Amino acid sequence: MAATRYRRFLRLCEEWPVEKTKQNRDLGTVLRQRVAQAFREGENTPITDPEACDQMYESLVRIHTNYYKNKYPRLKETNFTGVTVEDCRMILATDVLKQMEDMKKGTWRKLREKFSAKKPDDDSK
Repeated sequence: MAATRYRRFLRLCEEWPVEKTKQNRDLGTVLRQRVAQAFREGENTPITDPEACDQMYESLVRIHTNYYKNKYPRLKETNFTGVTVEDCRMILATDVLKQMEDMKKGTWRKLREKFSAKKPDDDSK
């Protein structure tokens, strides 16, 4: 029975897309890592709680297939701020978040990091 569960999770991992814009923050990447941890011995991995394993799989399938999005369709494709899904994806991209983090730094700190050979954390001691 563990072999069947393992194959189902592998199939789900293959189908789950990986978003290249979210480096180290993508649900598909985390899913693959967690499956690799949970099934270290592959098909021979003993499963201590089969019901919880099946429930986790079914929940992930519902997320992957947009079950609730299809069951409860929205009237508009925006949220209360008026931002669309594509705008949210763009804002949450790793590159944009990094740029925003750089913008938060003050001028003095930027200059110090640029001209200093030390790490910025070393100066605060």
